[in-house]
Amino acid sequence: MDKKQFVVIGLGRFGTSVAKTLYKLGHDVLAVDANEERVQDISEYVTHAIQTDVTDEENLKSLGINNFDVAIIGIGVDMQDSVMITLLAKEIGIKYVIAKANSELHAKILYKIGADKVIFPERDTGVRVAQDIVGSNILDYIELSSEYSLAEVMAINEWHDKTLEELHMRTKYGINVVAIKRKDDIDIAPSSQYKIIKGDVIVAIGKYKNLNKLDIIKE
Repeated sequence: MDKKQFVVIGLGRFGTSVAKTLYKLGHDVLAVDANEERVQDISEYVTHAIQTDVTDEENLKSLGINNFDVAIIGIGVDMQDSVMITLLAKEIGIKYVIAKANSELHAKILYKIGADKVIFPERDTGVRVAQDIVGSNILDYIELSSEYSLAEVMAINEWHDKTLEELHMRTKYGINVVAIKRKDDIDIAPSSQYKIIKGDVIVAIGKYKNLNKLDIIKE
C-alpha cells in the first residue's frame, strides 16, 4: 500500500471519521478546523492537527496543502464555506478534491466549481469513504477499542481454494476469523476445513496494525 498525504478540512463527525480511518490505514493526515476543541480532540489520532480559519485563502495556502495528494472538505452545513474552500483547494493546486454535500443542489454546485467527487454523509460513512479513497480491500471497520477492530476483508487471490487450516490466519496475519460471508449466506465460527473461494468476505477481529497489513498484499 502506497503511503499518501491527505488533508481533511472540517472536523465534524464525518470529517473526524475520515481523518482517523485514513491515519489508521497508514497514511499521513493533516486535520484542520476553526474549532480549537475539535483540533485538540483529534490531535493524537492523525499526523498533524491545525486550528485555523480556512475560508481565508492566505491561511489555506500557508498550510502547504498543494503538496497533498487528496483534500477532503468535510464542511457541509454552511454551503458558502463549503463552496469557497472547495474552490480555493482546486485553485491552490490539489489534484483530487472530495467535498461533502447536504443536498443535490449543493452537490451540483460543488461539481460545477471543480470538486472531483461529492459524497453525502447520510449515505456514505466516513470510514467507508476513507477506505474507498485508498482502494482498501478492507470493506468495513467496527472499532472495538483503541487497538482492536472487527473488519470485513475481501478474500485475496492468495486465499482462494484454501482451507482456513492451510491459511494459518492467526499465525501469519495475526487475525482471528469469526465469520465468512458468501453471497447471501454467512457462516458463523467456520471450521478449520472451511475452504475460501473467490468473492468470499472474511469477518475478522485483530489489531489495526495487523488488519492494515492485508492491504500490503492486496492485488
